[in-house]
Amino acid sequence: MCVVSGPPDCGKSMFLAWLVEHATEPDTEAVRRVHALVPLTGHSTRTAAWQLAEQLQVSARTPGELLSVLARDPRRTVIVLPDLHESVEPAGIEELACSLAAFAHIRVIVETRNPSATLLAEEPAVMDLAAPQWTDSDRYAAWAAAGLSARQETTSLPDYRQAPAEVDLDDPASVCGADPVAITTAYENATEAHGGLRAAWLRSGASVTRPQEPSSRAVVLWSALGDDADPRRENELCALARDAEWRVRWKRVRGDISPPWPGPVRSLSAGRGEMAGTAVVLDHQGVVRLISDGDGRPAGRLQRPVPGAVAVAAASEGTVVVLDHHGRLTLHKRPAVSQLSGIAGLLEAGPSPWESLAGQAARHVRGTALACASTSLAAGSTEGEVHVLPGNGAGTEGVSRTLHEGAVTALTVAETAGGGLLVYSGGQDGRVRLWDPDREPLGIPVAERDCEVTALAASPLDGGVALATGWADGLVEYSVTGDEHRVRHFRPGPPVRALSVLPCGDVLIGTEESLIRLAPC
Repeated sequence: MCVVSGPPDCGKSMFLAWLVEHATEPDTEAVRRVHALVPLTGHSTRTAAWQLAEQLQVSARTPGELLSVLARDPRRTVIVLPDLHESVEPAGIEELACSLAAFAHIRVIVETRNPSATLLAEEPAVMDLAAPQWTDSDRYAAWAAAGLSARQETTSLPDYRQAPAEVDLDDPASVCGADPVAITTAYENATEAHGGLRAAWLRSGASVTRPQEPSSRAVVLWSALGDDADPRRENELCALARDAEWRVRWKRVRGDISPPWPGPVRSLSAGRGEMAGTAVVLDHQGVVRLISDGDGRPAGRLQRPVPGAVAVAAASEGTVVVLDHHGRLTLHKRPAVSQLSGIAGLLEAGPSPWESLAGQAARHVRGTALACASTSLAAGSTEGEVHVLPGNGAGTEGVSRTLHEGAVTALTVAETAGGGLLVYSGGQDGRVRLWDPDREPLGIPVAERDCEVTALAASPLDGGVALATGWADGLVEYSVTGDEHRVRHFRPGPPVRALSVLPCGDVLIGTEESLIRLAPC
């Protein structure tokens, strides 16, 4: 850790501005690059963590979540935090800065007027810009005499803990159009629920503090409202969102009772065949639930949890395929599916087509990601390989291609009108690849960013194929083939764990805190 200190007129801000400018140029060496800069004026610990998460392209809504995510990312990271003394929560931000600096791969530069005992206890490198080695008294005297002195120390700073007087924390229109940092600190210090807006705002994290139109912010808040919120707030947010890219069909958030929240979502799959009209939802304990995709109401569950389950896919014949963290596949029947007995059972003895597919997959690949079509199965591996097993040939070993550097983290398949199969894969390398198993993969990714792909979903529509992509920084992107110039974006706030595109084109988004159905406008 490095602490830059000195009185207000010693040029700290100019020094840090120079440092950041030269450390963020495109050709800057990796060892000299600054990765995040958060001027702390008016910030609380929470909002500082939100800003850091956004700039570092991770999803985190609390300082603890930020520390947890960065602890698992060994890349060298440099963070600059100016104006600590002008934050609304210096002690909390100091604690966060010290925790970040404790990681061997993270360097933190903090600027403050007077370093506290907490910072000095970490034995940082201290750069006091008022010290003689950093000053030229003659040049400074000439500069000050010319009336160019730096801003004078103010007697008082704005109280960012309070929302501006004209903002009504009970009014969605007022909240969505105000300074989001001031609104956040006001909600943090509020004791009232404000009709459910306070909980929805804090649940949404950096997705509400990003620069955006009030209509887009209204959609985010709308998607995060709990069922205990004042019903008028939802109607008001719906009206505010009329110019946004999305509409909220329904949502379930942590704590909802009617209908109940299905728990943290780890994987999603749209039902097919006998399960059409339902969505299959896997939670963090391996419980697989069925819900109505029309309103999110419960529609059943598998009889037993699947320990260590990481992915789920709805197949045909009322079959649910589950992948566990060891890469093993298991098949399960939904409770309403009857089992043949007597002579019929004897005549049908032997493995079903899906049992044959699962057996082949077990012999050829240890999966990290899973997707199913009506008669085919796809699995990804830790080596970046995608393996497709067609159901029309029980004896075939399928076909494989290495499409990613690092593990395959997400898979989805879409069946075309002519019976073809399109396989979309996402990886740790931040790429989304498209592959028709009957042809060579496309040479370039269909999407690429500097963070990991966390979820994929696709569905054929009348106008093409709808593709939804979830990224590690919490962004969801949605596009339809044939409309390459229109990519819709949504950030629910919590990390995006799972996606599903319904046959109508609507999107289900699953997080640790919510399950949301959005309709593109």
